[in-house]
Amino acid sequence: MAEIATAEQAANDGLVLAFGRLQGAANRLEYILGRAIEEECGISHLMFEVLLILGRAGDAGLPMRAIAQERVLTTGGVTRLVDRMEAAGLVARDADPDDRRGRLVRLTPAGEETVVRAARLHVENIRRHFVDPLPAEHRERFAEDLKILSHAARDALPRLR
Repeated sequence: MAEIATAEQAANDGLVLAFGRLQGAANRLEYILGRAIEEECGISHLMFEVLLILGRAGDAGLPMRAIAQERVLTTGGVTRLVDRMEAAGLVARDADPDDRRGRLVRLTPAGEETVVRAARLHVENIRRHFVDPLPAEHRERFAEDLKILSHAARDALPRLR
């Protein structure tokens, strides 16, 4: 492996360039797809992700701590986000039967309708901007490679408390 000794070598290193392209593509795609959800459904991309997390959790809902860990947010950040989502009628908080002080967050019917509508739009836009530009023979392998990278990065993160 060649040692990086100059700014030009650093800027043109193959691994640095590849990671920069991945990060740039992810940032641009998040902007494009998130903007569409905001414009069409009236929620932020982060709210959409929380609605998806709650959809996976089922009717019982999840504690704030679990949402924070899933999204790599602080519990304070999740509390503020859930406050806004509750005010919009997308989620409700109920007493946690396993923790007297805890609250479980769950989808409301309006939250369910919003996440379904947003997901339909999101899938269409993912297909258009994320899948269709790739050669058909690469798509399945690319999705698998992203899963591997995501799990490796998740496992490298310290668990939030």
